[in-house]
Amino acid sequence: MEILGIIPARYGSTRFPGKALVDIHGKSMIRRVVEQARQATSLTDVVVATDDERIREHVAAFGATVVMTSPHHQSGTDRCQEVVAQVDGAYQYVVNIQGDEPFIQPEQIDRLTAVLDGTTELATLIKRITDPAVLLNPNSPKVVISAGIVAEALYFSRQPIPYQRDRPQAEWLQHHTYFKHIGLYAYRTDVLAQITQLPPSSLERAEALEQLRWLENGFRIRVVETELETVGIDTPEDLEKIMYNAQ
Repeated sequence: MEILGIIPARYGSTRFPGKALVDIHGKSMIRRVVEQARQATSLTDVVVATDDERIREHVAAFGATVVMTSPHHQSGTDRCQEVVAQVDGAYQYVVNIQGDEPFIQPEQIDRLTAVLDGTTELATLIKRITDPAVLLNPNSPKVVISAGIVAEALYFSRQPIPYQRDRPQAEWLQHHTYFKHIGLYAYRTDVLAQITQLPPSSLERAEALEQLRWLENGFRIRVVETELETVGIDTPEDLEKIMYNAQ
């Protein structure tokens, strides 16, 4: 199975411009992501996808493969499709690795790719929620999954679903297992080509979650549970927390 790992990296982040190049204890954020991804045994190749010459030069300087893509993409998914169209290789799947998670564990990538058997259209990671603050945080999307050995996503939401009508909110975690979504995606390459041609859907616009577009159009998203946490850096304050905790 040929699997391409793609790390989208923009310079013009609204909340943290240039964060891909920020220094974290002697290495840039994007370099840390690349080095972690390269340790995943299931990936055939790892490529950085960027729209900025500064990032391209930096990535090339430390010896990683980098592909220039359009600055007009609305999501990392769209950027991944452009990369697939440019690179050589007959890849069956693409893994979209977040460029702002410098401490992503290779085991997470390998756990996700373990379910890529040719029939899986799309796959992503989920993690059980044990903290009420996470459950109620709209910036931490939740996912409702199907029953059975092969679990699939039924719906993603920024709100806790299901709503437990007859119990106080403080007790919800005691009576139901909730999962948060971890934004590591795997796409079968033919499916990737299809979903990037879809117009934004009503559910996607309502929740601001692109994966709802795929569900609304009938695509199936397999979910894989992980116990490992991910730490994304969206703001300078997030970086300060990481730097402080790493001391």
